[in-house]
Amino acid sequence: MRCFNKSSEGRSYKKLDNPENMKFWQKGLKSYKLLYGISGEKGAQMELEYQMGKRNMVLIETITENKFPAKFHADYDTKGVHNIQKSIFHELDENTTRWESNCEYHFSGFGIKLMPFAFKKQLKKYLVDFKNFAEKGIFVENN
Repeated sequence: MRCFNKSSEGRSYKKLDNPENMKFWQKGLKSYKLLYGISGEKGAQMELEYQMGKRNMVLIETITENKFPAKFHADYDTKGVHNIQKSIFHELDENTTRWESNCEYHFSGFGIKLMPFAFKKQLKKYLVDFKNFAEKGIFVENN
């Protein structure tokens, strides 16, 4: 999945690297808290709580590599799902960055194997919402 991000400020990755900004582009995010390590550093773990319609979901993010502005890799775990996400950023010019997001999902448990499409759809929505936040200052509503 790929997202093209042109930011009038350039260096949009700084907006991505700040957890305070997640609420502006991740619809459904209710809360986040650092569980282990130093925020943003390899090995750090964060708990992310989302409200997806009537469903509440808690993810544990574990940073496996953080080399901003070139790349950011993390694992996300929730009941029945292990997601390996590798984001690579290609600076095309001083105002344009291409965000390449490569994801691998591992599912376990009955019924969960039918959900890969939903996870991919949600990821694409987050990429588009981040693009709108970084380029246009459009915030998602987290009510």
